[in-house]
Formats: sequence, structure tokens, C-alpha cells
Amino acid sequence: MGFWDGRRVLVTGASGFLGSYVVERLRARGCARLYTPSREDYDLVDGSAVRRLLDDCPSDLVIHLAAVVGGIGANQARPASFFYDSVMMGVQLMEEARRRRVAKFLALGTICSYPKLAPVPFREDDLWNGYPEETNAPYGVAKRILVVQAQTSRAQYGFNAVVLLPVNLYGPRDNFDPGSSHVIPALIRKCVEARERGEPEISVWGDGSATREFLYVDDAAEAILLACERYDGSEPVNLGSGAEISIKDLVGLIVRLTGFTGAVRWDRDRPNGQPRRLLDVSRAERLFGFRARTPFEDGLERTIAWYEGSRPPTAP
Repeated sequence: MGFWDGRRVLVTGASGFLGSYVVERLRARGCARLYTPSREDYDLVDGSAVRRLLDDCPSDLVIHLAAVVGGIGANQARPASFFYDSVMMGVQLMEEARRRRVAKFLALGTICSYPKLAPVPFREDDLWNGYPEETNAPYGVAKRILVVQAQTSRAQYGFNAVVLLPVNLYGPRDNFDPGSSHVIPALIRKCVEARERGEPEISVWGDGSATREFLYVDDAAEAILLACERYDGSEPVNLGSGAEISIKDLVGLIVRLTGFTGAVRWDRDRPNGQPRRLLDVSRAERLFGFRARTPFEDGLERTIAWYEGSRPPTAP
């Protein structure tokens, strides 16, 4: 509790999916001097807005969560936007925080930064051993840049900048928009709506052979706060559950939990994305004591229940 006493904390992306959980945990820990600016008031792509933000919200700790995010389809449709906006938000904010001598800066990277064919499980030392998978490479490279900036700013100026690399997150309050959602909310929505309409089948991208790792969003929020409290190192740190599941098995699990009884049709003309994703999560446990606590099926059940309870019924 003492770490947060009197500390002025700025959270970008505070109204977003992960940000809302981070803010809840900060308040539960007694963080009373908390800034949660909106994008409408401060567009972090604009350098003048970044400077105005830090004028208005003088901070001891910045937790940078704001980003342009989405699934494979969104990344393919807007690769330049994913790259440019993510770079400009992170680079300008980190540099301006350094110039103002902010005591600590924590930035969120992404599993998408890893090489397409990185050895499994992905270890932080393999981050630079190849180009990311093509469908999300612009976003992944943009987040790699933050690792370089954090390490060089530390080496030259002694700036305490930390970068965490999370897997795909899921949970209640996720983005269920089919145009931009990630795989879990997209599948949940598809199954629930197909069940309500009595449709005989759903269509899923790829062939189901790709694997993914997922982390429950509230566990991710706890990991971020633990890193704020306990980690001041230069090396990026993976955040994940350490459990791998194929898309085929994931679809089967969501089909069962949503009560959809139709067939699954695999659209093999659509990309699988990265062949495998699984993180080595030992560094996070060793350096700041984080281990994922939420069993995957429990997290899915909570996510499905939230989605079904927060939306109007599907039109027939």
C-alpha cells in the first residue's frame, strides 16, 4: 500500500478494456492521486496534446496503455494506422515524460512483436531474431520501438522505463465489435447470435491449427501494478498464462459454453495468423512475483455471462 501513498499516477487508455481494470486495482490499492485522461481531450498522436497532458497532469508514474488494437482483419485493413498511431503515441509520451523527469514510465508492448517463427515458448531474448507475422507486423514493430526507446533512454539518461509484453487479453468489458475484435470476443458473439437465430453453422477463419495463449484481463492488471511496485529493470518482460490452446479447441470450448449446437465451417481462404503463440512467463514470476490466477474456462464463463447480460437480444 505504501508504494502508492501520495504518488501521482497517469494512466493513458484508462477508459479502455485493460485500462478500466488497472484503474480499479489502483483505487483498491489506495492510489488517490490518479489521472485518467480521455482521448477526446488529449490525442496522443499530436505532440502538442502530449505536452499539454503532462502540463495538466504532472505525474510521478506514467502507465501507458493507450494503443490502436484489433484482430487480424483490423490489422490487415489499417496497417499504416496501426503502425503510425502506436509509434507516435508511445514515442512522444515517453520522451516528454523523460524530459520532465517522471520517476517511472511503464509501457505496454505486445506478443505481436515476436518473430513469426520464434522458438516456442517465446523468450524475451528472442524478440529480435526475425520479423513478426505479416498480418500484425506493423503493430508489432511499432511496439518493438518502445523497447528500444526505453532501453536507450535508460542507458543515456538513467530514465526508469519498463516495457511489458502481454499475450492476448480477454474478459468482461472486452471489445465485441466484429470489425475490430480479437478472437475470443469475436467467437463468443458469433456463437451467441447464431444460437439465438437458430442458425445451422458458424464460419471461422483459417483451419484451426494455429495456437494462442490468453490472459484474463484482471490478472493482467495485477501484473502491471506488481511491475510498477517491484520491477525497475531494462529488459522487457512477458505477461501470460503459460498455457497454449489451438484455435480448433478454443472454438469447441466456446461453442460448448455458449450452448451453440450447430456446425463449425472453417474458412481456409482466410489467414491463420501466427502459427503458434506461447510465452515463457518465468521472468515475470522471478522479477516481480506475477503468476496468472484465473483458470481459462472460468474466465471464459465470466466473459460470456457479461456479454449476454449487457446486450439486447439478437434480432431474428
